[in-house]
Amino acid sequence: MPVGLFRVCLLVITAIVNHPLLFPKENGTVPENTEEIIQKMKEREESLRLERLRLEQEIADQEATQQALEKVAVVVEESKEEKVRWDMWTALSMVIFLLIELWRQDFQEGNWQDIGGEEDDMAVLGKAFKGVAFPDKAVLASFYEKRILGTTGDMARMREMVEGFADDLLEALRSVCNRDADMEVEDCMGVGSMYENWRVRKPFVCDLIVPFAPPEPYCFRCQTWCSGDSFPPDEQGYGTIKVCRADEDVTGCICDKTKLGEDMLCLLHSQVNTTKPSGEMEDLLCFKNTQYLDADQVMKWFQIAVTKAWNRISHKYEFDLSFSLLDSPGALKIKFKSGKSIAFNLTPVVQYENSDVYFISHFPRSSLEADIPSSTHWFLTFAVYERRFIQLVSKTLPASACHISCLQILSFLHGKQCSLTGPSGLTNYHLKTVLLHLLQARPSQDWAPEKLEARLQDMLKFLEKCLHEKKLYHFFIGNGKVPAELGFPIIFQKAEPLNLFRPFVLRRDIYRKTVDTFHEMLRNMSALINEYTVHIPLAHTNGIRKESL
Repeated sequence: MPVGLFRVCLLVITAIVNHPLLFPKENGTVPENTEEIIQKMKEREESLRLERLRLEQEIADQEATQQALEKVAVVVEESKEEKVRWDMWTALSMVIFLLIELWRQDFQEGNWQDIGGEEDDMAVLGKAFKGVAFPDKAVLASFYEKRILGTTGDMARMREMVEGFADDLLEALRSVCNRDADMEVEDCMGVGSMYENWRVRKPFVCDLIVPFAPPEPYCFRCQTWCSGDSFPPDEQGYGTIKVCRADEDVTGCICDKTKLGEDMLCLLHSQVNTTKPSGEMEDLLCFKNTQYLDADQVMKWFQIAVTKAWNRISHKYEFDLSFSLLDSPGALKIKFKSGKSIAFNLTPVVQYENSDVYFISHFPRSSLEADIPSSTHWFLTFAVYERRFIQLVSKTLPASACHISCLQILSFLHGKQCSLTGPSGLTNYHLKTVLLHLLQARPSQDWAPEKLEARLQDMLKFLEKCLHEKKLYHFFIGNGKVPAELGFPIIFQKAEPLNLFRPFVLRRDIYRKTVDTFHEMLRNMSALINEYTVHIPLAHTNGIRKESL
């Protein structure tokens, strides 16, 4: 019974608790909350899925970026390795190129006179000669006889007259100078085209150089660009002249470089043997506050001395003497009462040691040459050796050799062309240098008179080659093949060759003008020669051509 009653009570209590009216709201919201929770769970799942996709995409992008960076790094590394290899090849190529260039220059410097066997090169050259009508032997012979010989016949008489007057003028100059203080003037020497017999252009001008020396107890100590000290390229061909006491040590005494005590005396130099103060050094024509000879001071002194000398002897002559050119201090002109005049240059020079190389105080300059570094830099002239070399070679050539004729014709053509189109960088000295090279390179028989046409063509082709390469070496400087009979100083033979066309590399405008003038001269050559040539019958010309064949 009690158990049954307990069961009934438990059933009633369970019914009451689970009756829907007892908790209506709580039991009624259970289905709604379940759906909402399910919906939120689905939304959360969807958001988590999207987040997962986004994260996967970001990871994929990062991996792609990392791979791209790794690829770029690999490419950069490979490019660096390639660049290093390329730089190594480039450096190696440059080294090889420099070695080849140095070898080529050494070969050229060692063989720059050996042009006699370069027949193939001469054939390859001459591009400017294509289409140019070159005068034949008969025309050249007629031109030379009429234009050259017809106008140069009185040069010997003019040289004799100028030399005699110059000797008299210098003797008077010595008499008006103070022997104890002024420079000592020696006898003059004739140089240049007038004394080498190839001057063709009027007016004829004699070039005379006058060596001078300082008064006792002084002497000149000369230093050139090839004496061991380094000179910049624009000072090659120049030198300096120091005025020293004859008993002064060449290297200089230590007493000039250190201060000795009042109770100490140099055993080599006494107080009366010390260097003169700067004022007296200027009296010795030195640059201010230096011991170096000043070219401008020398020319001023020389002009004053020449003027005094002329005033002393002018009564002996029936003509006037004056300085003719302001830019050429040594240019003098003799004026006769008849109106005729004779021009000549009288230029003071300093002898280099015991040779016939001279430092010249004033040198006629062309537009090609740069300005002189300073008035203490003196240009070196080898004119005396050039004249001797031509005389020496002429003794070995056939009778009536054509070497001087070639230079005269080429000088005339170039001068005539410059008068038409204006000056160029080429000078007569360049033309003479070409001849000197060919005289040394070619055998004597090649300069027979009947080979005038061939040698003239050789000179023009050689000049064209030099213009193309911008290289024309000085004949004496660096030339180890100078004949020993000349007694040429060995220091200049061992020096580096001096390129006379070096300014062409720096002055492109002058170089272009020079090349254009040269080509124009070639084109006008026949017309210029025919203008001064006597008419030659065609049959005679053909006969000469057949004989030459």
